[in-house]
Amino acid sequence: MGASNEEERRVRLLQLRGELESVAETGDRSAETVELDQSRVGRLSRMDAMQAQAMAQESGRRRDQALRDITAALARIDSGDYGLCESCEEPIAEKRLEFDPAARLCIACASRAEQ
Repeated sequence: MGASNEEERRVRLLQLRGELESVAETGDRSAETVELDQSRVGRLSRMDAMQAQAMAQESGRRRDQALRDITAALARIDSGDYGLCESCEEPIAEKRLEFDPAARLCIACASRAEQ
């Protein structure tokens, strides 16, 4: 992979990280503990709030994982291993890296890992 492609990917990864971090600031409030005061909120409203809380917590977990993946991809760029599959060490297809610049595995290894 050329140095210009790696630099483009670095810029995109940094942009993605910035977007995720800004979303994290607003999303954390949704994951706060649900108020269980029945005099203020009815049972169905509490259930809705608890469901929204669970969804916000899962979104936060996925966001944190995406941030870890981006950090790892940036480290691979710095070490010169970016664009190589972590499993078979073959080059990852350019189209795959365009779609997901934090991809760690080639299509074949990713398919095997999902099974």
